[in-house]
Amino acid sequence: MLTWTLTPLALPLRFTWKIARNASASKTNLLLQVAGGGYTGRGEAAPNIRYHETPEGLQQEFAQLQAAGLVHCETLAELTDFLTRHQPAAALRFALESAFVHYEAARLGLAVPELLGVPAPAGPVPTAATLPIMEPGKVAGFIREQRLSRFPLLKIKVNRDGALDLLREVTRLLPGHSLIIDGNEAWPDADSLRQNWEQIRQLPGLHVRLLEQPLPATCATDYRALKGQLGCPVFADESVTDGADFADIARQFDGVNMKLMKAGGYLNGLRILRETRAQGLQTMLGCMVETSLGIWSALQLSALADVCDLDGFLIVRDEPFGMVEEENGLLRNSVKKA
Repeated sequence: MLTWTLTPLALPLRFTWKIARNASASKTNLLLQVAGGGYTGRGEAAPNIRYHETPEGLQQEFAQLQAAGLVHCETLAELTDFLTRHQPAAALRFALESAFVHYEAARLGLAVPELLGVPAPAGPVPTAATLPIMEPGKVAGFIREQRLSRFPLLKIKVNRDGALDLLREVTRLLPGHSLIIDGNEAWPDADSLRQNWEQIRQLPGLHVRLLEQPLPATCATDYRALKGQLGCPVFADESVTDGADFADIARQFDGVNMKLMKAGGYLNGLRILRETRAQGLQTMLGCMVETSLGIWSALQLSALADVCDLDGFLIVRDEPFGMVEEENGLLRNSVKKA
């Protein structure tokens, strides 16, 4: 019989993490561990308030799963069936499934990609790094202090009112640098985005790799009207849920940002990536604010992504696990197993 434990991780951040929805200087994630027969596996849950997830709520759900018989799950198929019947929050589901997959990989002497039947990363993985929402006057100091110019791709978090000024300062400091512009649903509709976007597109030195989820997920009609009109690929993030119709996603977007923490596990994450590819869409592998444990997990699937945005562990001050190393914007596994 396996032993499952869940432990809170208090994670002070290196700077205030501000996006269109909220701002924070610390995060509480959860470490999930499963052990048995001399082998262990670990997974991480990063609760997302956008989906009504909290550390306390996930701890309550974990206790309920324990009471419902989690300890009797001894194969991945049994765990999958158990989690399908009990439906925990996505972040907790990911922690449970990934911990079990890591345990099984260790027990069988396999690498995680081999166990999952996917190609392993061929080498170091380039990642975007994120600049949170801030006053334009603080951008130069932030870029210098965080040495953001070393990353091949920068993600700029924006809100509706401040996007133009923030992007003007970024492009002044780093003209021609490839950017992801991430709105986190900041614009209410297509018309408001069009008005701002015309001004943004005229900024000297602006090079947009992609625009991520500028409108709410509920604005499917607006996304369809905007498809192909903005001069850059538009990627879905919040619009991608378990029940998403990927044929319709393809009518709205050019690509999909798949986050394992939101997908609820490797298996569903792989399904999302495959459905994305089947619709001819580009693939992006993203993350929440996570430790290197969560990022290490995502790296196992990185060979399937066109773009990786896996800098969540770099936001954490005194990151506790050291499972991933970053140098010049490239990520490497620094351990073989979780």
